[in-house]
Amino acid sequence: MEDSLTIRAYTKQRRGHTHSYHQLVLPILGTIVMELDGYEGKVSVGECVIIHSETFHLFRADEAARFIIADLNTLPDNLLSMDSLVFSVSSPLRCYLSFVEKQLEHRVDKSIEKFMVQMFFQLLEQQKAGEQIDPRVRAVIQHVSEDLSLEFSVNGLASIACLSPTQFKKVFKLSTGQSVLQYITAQRMEKAKALLTHTDVPVHLISEQVGYSDVSAFSRRFSKFFSISPRQLRG
Repeated sequence: MEDSLTIRAYTKQRRGHTHSYHQLVLPILGTIVMELDGYEGKVSVGECVIIHSETFHLFRADEAARFIIADLNTLPDNLLSMDSLVFSVSSPLRCYLSFVEKQLEHRVDKSIEKFMVQMFFQLLEQQKAGEQIDPRVRAVIQHVSEDLSLEFSVNGLASIACLSPTQFKKVFKLSTGQSVLQYITAQRMEKAKALLTHTDVPVHLISEQVGYSDVSAFSRRFSKFFSISPRQLRG
């Protein structure tokens, strides 16, 4: 098997298997629930779960969620020495995943994909051993990802994190590299893009599912975020 990067989606049906290679699961939209020896729980955007070769694991996710999957024959030493199977993705790797997603959606190009895997591996080597997202922020990220149609406030999210609003905004930015508003907006726009691309749900219903009661406001925000309107994206 050659090392590879792919974009995948899963279902809410609980499934399990093993494979002869190492696998990294990096959510780019939504969360995945993982069950394996050493970890049981959700893995959210900004995190990565390590599944070592020959390790049986169970998993499930919402159909609208998407993940970058890295199938690797070897892992860098720093990942092998990590105490936790889940770690917070570094800022450079988070940015690189955005490029990987766009390139994989754009076209099949084996030569570019080979170099993408090499760069991905080099960025993995720079991950700090044991680097994890703040558990207080993880709780908030999981809450947000469960239902993007809800209205969120800094005060409400800060209470989930058991922090003051000022402390929460600082800790959230340190953990994710984004402000609370930037993070929520990005999650809403990415989910809307996935629904527009992969389903035939009407635009006004998608708008409601990602927290916009006004479809015009949703369209303006989407157009500003992706430089293309929802209707143009659907062609």
